[in-house]
Amino acid sequence: MTDADSAKDLLLIIQSRIPIVVIESHEEAEVLAIVSRLSRQINMPAFCWTITDGLVHLDDQVMQVTEPRLNTPETVLKEIKTRVTPGIYLMTDFAIYLNDNPRVVRLLKEIAMGCEYMKHSILLLSHKIELPEDLKPFSAQFEMPVPDPAKLEKIVMEEGRQWAQNTHEKFRINREALHKLVMNLAGLTLSDARRLARKAIYDDGVITESDLPEVNTAKYKLLDMDGLLSFEYETAHFADVGGLKNLISWLESRKSAFLHQANPCVSAPDVPKGIMLVGVQGTGKSLAAKAVAGAWGLPLLRLDFAILYNKFFGETERNMRKALKMAETMAPCVLWIDEIEKGIATGDYDSGTSRRVLGSFLTWMSERKKAVFIVATSNDITSLPPELIRKGRLDEIFFVDLPDETDRQDIFRIHLSRRGMPPDAFDLKRLSDASDGFSGAEIEQAVVSALYCARSAGREMATGLIIDEIEKTSPLSIVMAEHISSLRQWAEGRTVRAN
Repeated sequence: MTDADSAKDLLLIIQSRIPIVVIESHEEAEVLAIVSRLSRQINMPAFCWTITDGLVHLDDQVMQVTEPRLNTPETVLKEIKTRVTPGIYLMTDFAIYLNDNPRVVRLLKEIAMGCEYMKHSILLLSHKIELPEDLKPFSAQFEMPVPDPAKLEKIVMEEGRQWAQNTHEKFRINREALHKLVMNLAGLTLSDARRLARKAIYDDGVITESDLPEVNTAKYKLLDMDGLLSFEYETAHFADVGGLKNLISWLESRKSAFLHQANPCVSAPDVPKGIMLVGVQGTGKSLAAKAVAGAWGLPLLRLDFAILYNKFFGETERNMRKALKMAETMAPCVLWIDEIEKGIATGDYDSGTSRRVLGSFLTWMSERKKAVFIVATSNDITSLPPELIRKGRLDEIFFVDLPDETDRQDIFRIHLSRRGMPPDAFDLKRLSDASDGFSGAEIEQAVVSALYCARSAGREMATGLIIDEIEKTSPLSIVMAEHISSLRQWAEGRTVRAN
């Protein structure tokens, strides 16, 4: 949305005779510019009120103090109430006077009720505004637009030129990294985007993909997710995932479509939507979710239903909508929903909360316009409603089975290397044969346990020590053989194999 579009939307609210307009924004200078431009466009006087300067007239973009005596909420509202000439009044930081001052609330209500005759527009500006119930019927919300990709790229280039001018060095840029940086700055305010762009540039005067993780981390902190979404700082790479070759191939073929065609501000119908990972516990579903974000160079957000659920009626659904809106603000990103059946499996045990949460989630999945790729994992897909897992909501359902012989060798190789042990020093085939029926998590634990035993006994790690630990373990494939057999039978013909 452009500045002209913003002014047009605000004008529509004012012309609709809505007397109180709520603007939640940190961008005070931008709001002032829009109001000043709008004032000249419709030839209607505009004023800005602050507790320090009183009432200030916005004349030709120059703030001229006209009424410094009107520096208290009550005096300025009384003055506005008596004025006959219609005006636009931008009241900054006014939210703090709405909760503990009934006279201020009453004065605002009286001005609002008289808007048909006085035609004043009161614009309340603050970073967060909670209107009293008495004022809500007279109000409307105006959202300040975030910069579009063209404006964000302009900001980055301006900061680059400024750095070159200050340092007398050449500003270097990688076009691919610039594209990703602009995408990752999407959803931020103008000043925040400029600050993060400056931070990425001023370190070395070069924009590369190595700058993106730090930008994403800073962006997450700026957005203040209220704990509803957690930011996963450590994302994996596909090299850290043993097996899952079909899944990796599928994701690689869609990487370009998501990163280059998915404009963070415009809906693109053919952009990949997401996947569901179903399978045996401990087979690497969560690690695969992290690997998607790592391989695609995107921030990874985790949605935890345990945090969303609230004992108060309606609060859980509001938390869900807020979390999904936050995910869109972080777009492009990967949204990881672990064990999704625990949050939206249908049932009557929670007075219908799960069904309402499901409704909010399905609506968002159908209507979202931002590049948010969903990776949902489930250990019991049979408890999920069919409307969630049908084609169109998600692109594909992958079944993650226990690793085969080759995959088990890869998993041993990964975990031995990660702990500083050369895989070639071990008999990987023997280890793979001994761990038939083991999940990736169980293989890792066997390596860890063997390492503890070796250190405790003062011995070198060897193949035999790991096999000893394997023989002591009863894997899930034996403990829950009936459940795994049933899961495999269900997945046959219904899902795509991930490995």
